[in-house]
Amino acid sequence: MSSSSLFDPNDLTDFVVKQGNGVKGLSEIDLKTVPRQYIQPPEERLDKNQVVDGESIPVIDVSNWDDPKVGASICEAASKWGFFQIVNHGIPLEVLDNVKEAAHKFFELPTEDRRKYLKENSPTPTVQLSTSHSPSVEKVLEWKDVLIHFYVPGDESTNLWPPVSKDQVLEHIKWAKPVIRKLMEVLLKGLNVKEFDEEKESLLTGACALSLNHYSICPNPELSYGVGPHSDISSITILLQDDVGGLYVRATRAGQWIHVTPIQGALVVNIGDTLQIASNDGYKSIEHCVIPNAVKNRVSVPIFASPKAGGIVGPLPEVLKTGEKPIYKDVPWSDYMKHFYSKGHDGKKTIEFAKI
Repeated sequence: MSSSSLFDPNDLTDFVVKQGNGVKGLSEIDLKTVPRQYIQPPEERLDKNQVVDGESIPVIDVSNWDDPKVGASICEAASKWGFFQIVNHGIPLEVLDNVKEAAHKFFELPTEDRRKYLKENSPTPTVQLSTSHSPSVEKVLEWKDVLIHFYVPGDESTNLWPPVSKDQVLEHIKWAKPVIRKLMEVLLKGLNVKEFDEEKESLLTGACALSLNHYSICPNPELSYGVGPHSDISSITILLQDDVGGLYVRATRAGQWIHVTPIQGALVVNIGDTLQIASNDGYKSIEHCVIPNAVKNRVSVPIFASPKAGGIVGPLPEVLKTGEKPIYKDVPWSDYMKHFYSKGHDGKKTIEFAKI
């Protein structure tokens, strides 16, 4: 395909989305500039003058989960920042390195091998290859490809996941699940929820999805987003990023952004809309975005811990027990998720869907 024809919207959509070449396929065509379908309007771009130098989100050592200071630091970070990094979490460095390497290996496969996992081709609905966020409804596409895995314990469909990355993905999930549980126990304790029991676990983190995100080298990163500004809809997300950088989060002061500097072995934790709703704004889901890189491919591996299918999202009774007025109504999780994917990324607007 010629680079000139990529500027025809129909040709580009066909090549990137329908044929499954993705952004990876674009990056292999020796483009000198980003196709216009990926160029953000000037007012939507990340203004580097708004990035605060020398400021960072909290970094919390969780080697002793039982230390009350650790719990207090996590709850404070969740209410003030909505984002923090954890170190000494117990997941071996080798497990983290292996899953990042597996992400690179999957996206280095020939296109015909990758496209086997497009939604309409995939041997199982529990693994799907996609590009951007919601290409059919977005005004501007995002410079990102994603292989998402929907993990259900004991489900044999994992045998049909890509052989090049399956074992590394499953190993990372195995190690990460206890960390997610510990984080949720601490965060719920901060909301006066005495026990993170089976009912609460199903309600808040009953579904687990892991994505291998791949951000190919971009000729004009300053014009594009790898991921546009948005907040996650999960309860919490734990993200493993590589050393390339490019993740920015909204600062506590309006109109400012903070770069999340990669720390070897650390996991980035962020509060999602579900936990903001459940906590009745006690904890905050924060806007974040990714800027691609001009010289390096970037990978990241988020795990989204979300409500189980059929669940209802709303303020927890324990939070409202003190007489606090609910800010949010009870909303079916499936409706909230559909609303999120019915549009492009648009900052914090999704949560308005659940407001009273």
